[in-house]
Amino acid sequence: MKNKVKAAFDDLGPQSLKNLSEPVRVFRVRPRGDATLARPALALPDKPSIAVLPFQNLSGDPEQEYFADGMVEEIITALSRMRWLFVIARNSTFTYRDRAVDVKQIGRELGVRYVLEGSVRKAANRVRITGQLIDASAGTHLWADRFDGDFESIFDLQDRVTASVVGAIAPKLEQAEIERAKRKPTDNLDAYGYYLRGLASVHHLAKEGFSEALPLFYKAIELDPEFASAYGMAVWCYNRRKASGWTTDRAQETAETARLARRAAELGKDDAVALAFGGIGLAFVVGELDNGGAMIDRALTLNPNLAAAWNHSSWVAAFRGEPELAIKHQVHAMRLSPLDPLMFNMLGGTAFAHFLAGRNGQASSWANQALRENPDYVQGIRILAASSAMDGRQEQAQKAMARLRQLEPALRVSNVRDRVPLRRPEDLLRYEEGLRRAGLPD
Repeated sequence: MKNKVKAAFDDLGPQSLKNLSEPVRVFRVRPRGDATLARPALALPDKPSIAVLPFQNLSGDPEQEYFADGMVEEIITALSRMRWLFVIARNSTFTYRDRAVDVKQIGRELGVRYVLEGSVRKAANRVRITGQLIDASAGTHLWADRFDGDFESIFDLQDRVTASVVGAIAPKLEQAEIERAKRKPTDNLDAYGYYLRGLASVHHLAKEGFSEALPLFYKAIELDPEFASAYGMAVWCYNRRKASGWTTDRAQETAETARLARRAAELGKDDAVALAFGGIGLAFVVGELDNGGAMIDRALTLNPNLAAAWNHSSWVAAFRGEPELAIKHQVHAMRLSPLDPLMFNMLGGTAFAHFLAGRNGQASSWANQALRENPDYVQGIRILAASSAMDGRQEQAQKAMARLRQLEPALRVSNVRDRVPLRRPEDLLRYEEGLRRAGLPD
């Protein structure tokens, strides 16, 4: 048939929209072979909303890309602490890197009123940052400025950019709010450099990337033993190792995760990144659901715009036997970061929560969505196998199990409890039974 639209539709579940009392089910359109097909518009939040796009690296040195990315990350973090702002997560805005996309389209796809774009030029010991704030709905420029300084004063430059952006959005904002945003992850520039390089490797989401990132975070910690965010991101590396089935020495990695996470909690009482990433490691890898959950709750209090914290909180709620809360938190995480490279994990968390709630059909549907995002996502494959088997769809269950056995050949019903820290015995029994019916050996 000619003139067919080449597109696939992803069910993102119920979403809360302005002026509507009941949630509305939202579907995302994904192009299949036609990159020009735009995503559907998202409704604007009830408060001022902004997306900070990747800054252009004008240094002429590809190695400085991580520096420009780090600048954007710090600005996003500072803006996110403004509780009256709705800030799109870095993972979603960075999908627009090196793409010529109209700012109005970006505003529609991310559901934001304002877009900040800019550039960084670093030459020798000098840095120039330019930025411009755009009203995405009208395409008009609201503010533009240029900031010059020495590399040693990079944190002051970030503060000046952030203060100018906030001032452009809400001129009446008290300076005290801006001052509270001036939090530095570390005063050690060398440690900060290793940390940024580690983040650049982590964001590739590949086994090799995490292997490269871990020693970089350890180097940052060595240079600044009180760098809380570096501890949190090192924990995240161990978390992804376990989640992806890459762990080589479970006892050693569990002990090291516990050490790093507790240090992140000790040093990062006001560091949402350290607490959110340290907390999920303490919960998922170590199995301390309450202590890990408390760290993530603290992170959400500090930064309610941190999509990763909502995602992590959802998983902990599921592990503790609170599937409805888990789904609610994943919906919010996906709204904060609708183009997140970790969307597969958010979709998988939603699938797992539905499975624990006994909704096998919905669990399978969400798991399939997760696997379209990442076909080798072992947690998603496990959920698909178990939910399909419990729903009587044996052919789909066996197909998923065959793929799972390839990716996790050591998995058995007897060691499922080592993979997922479920608090309620009935949840573990149901998960084991689903995998057994799908064909996993005892």
